[in-house]
Amino acid sequence: MDGTVLKNHPDWHYLLREYYELYRFLPSGGSAPIRTHQRAVREEISRLIRANPPLAPVPPADKPVTAHLRRALDQGLSGPGAPLIRTLMALRGQFNWQYGYEKLPRGLERNFAFAELAGASGPVVSRSVILGLVLFAPGCTYPAHAHDGITESYVCLSGAVSENHQGVYAPGSLIFNPPGMVHRITASDREPSLLAYAWIGAPERLAGQKMVFSRSTRG
Repeated sequence: MDGTVLKNHPDWHYLLREYYELYRFLPSGGSAPIRTHQRAVREEISRLIRANPPLAPVPPADKPVTAHLRRALDQGLSGPGAPLIRTLMALRGQFNWQYGYEKLPRGLERNFAFAELAGASGPVVSRSVILGLVLFAPGCTYPAHAHDGITESYVCLSGAVSENHQGVYAPGSLIFNPPGMVHRITASDREPSLLAYAWIGAPERLAGQKMVFSRSTRG
């Protein structure tokens, strides 16, 4: 990646388009707040594409959990997120996988990582929406946490997860978390789980978000 603008990097342009289409065709389940969020994500992605933002070089980096990435991508090719999966496969060598926390709970280091795809630090430079991926190893438990002032959604691309032990989300499912909602995620015991996520909020919230695990929610 040479730090030029989006239109000069077709695979990154296609990636944003596939995110847009994902949020265009996902069912809302009759929920007005979810439908409103899906529309907001699409609008921000559309604005981002039209703005032709710069692409900032981000050093590729792996974490132990990325040993499961090939399996997660392969499994996702048979699901409703397959168009996005194919674009991710073309770009996978450019992702910067990270933890996002100064101190991780025991056992999480080998079972979790995320890669930001659009945000204030790039690779696609954005101040109004954050897009990314999160990868869970089989059997991972992601502790309870919340996001201040940010509306978040996950879309399951492969594997299966549960949030707060309330339902199971298989490929093509959307998880919606309003600002401040405490949520805890458990992943399938047999397969890795790959989720796409979108964050919407005020630019200062997105740029300065600090994620802190909660000690009050157990189970």
